[in-house]
Amino acid sequence: MQSPSRTLLVGGSLSAVLTAPVLAAAPATMDVTITIPRLKVAEYHRPYVAIWVEKAGAPAKTVAVWYDYDMKKNEGTKWLRDVRQWWRASGRTMTFPANGITGATRAPGAQKISFSRAQLGATAPGNYVLVIEAAREVGGRELLRIPFAWPAKAGPGGRAAGKTELGAVTVAFR
Repeated sequence: MQSPSRTLLVGGSLSAVLTAPVLAAAPATMDVTITIPRLKVAEYHRPYVAIWVEKAGAPAKTVAVWYDYDMKKNEGTKWLRDVRQWWRASGRTMTFPANGITGATRAPGAQKISFSRAQLGATAPGNYVLVIEAAREVGGRELLRIPFAWPAKAGPGGRAAGKTELGAVTVAFR
């Protein structure tokens, strides 16, 4: 399918016809805001969080993992399997720290992270699901799913709200 074009006549001469393609500007970035609640518990530990994208018929694509990656002898990876759904989907096949994916655990509050289309693995048009899972030592675990379509429309893209380990999660495209 060809992109539509516009023809502009300058001075009424066909020799001066300029044709310029009209490109539909599709968003190239997904912004995700994840709220990590401050829990009033005797022993608080920052959660390990995994973020990945699923598409029917395709392997899961991990886009971020927040854990204690700077522990000596790489001991922080020992508890990654507690982020169970992600671990089964793609975590156990990864080598850590993973370049461009690994990050430190985050403090309570709103945490914003952005992903390009390539990072998301959204190379083909279709329906995808952004999955966020959190697990906390001496705490619980929680999983949220936010469906989205690619190519996306600019603006809000979805939201979900956790009950314990995760607060509000919002998705927007730009």
